[in-house]
Amino acid sequence: MQEERDKFLRLFAEFENYKKRTSKERIDLFKTASSELMSALLPVQDDFQRALEQLKLSADQEILQGVELIHNKFKEVLKAKGLVHIEVSAGDDFNADIHEAITQIPAPSPELAGKIVDVVEQGYKLGERILRHPKVVVGKS
Repeated sequence: MQEERDKFLRLFAEFENYKKRTSKERIDLFKTASSELMSALLPVQDDFQRALEQLKLSADQEILQGVELIHNKFKEVLKAKGLVHIEVSAGDDFNADIHEAITQIPAPSPELAGKIVDVVEQGYKLGERILRHPKVVVGKS
């Protein structure tokens, strides 16, 4: 009787571990799928940014407003799914863990030596994981 009880308890413990493991694997699968989808959508976000910059130079304000509305809706959907823009601007300290330096140029002023001079491509995070590092130009002394 004791032997059967021990066998039952071990089987029950194994089943509980199996449930926890499969639940964790399912969550990880959803995160991976979400991460891949977000990575695939980042070039679309970049194209929207470039289109808006060009449309601001044109005289057609109605088209600009229409594209801005679509872009804002797209940004809100991405944000609702957990995508976060990494804030970076010229003059910020360069951090190799966060930023990707694509080149170095002589610093335009002494206070920009070792700091970010220009942001070439925006970076994004999904949760705590960086999907794309911001690509920056760093000033050297």
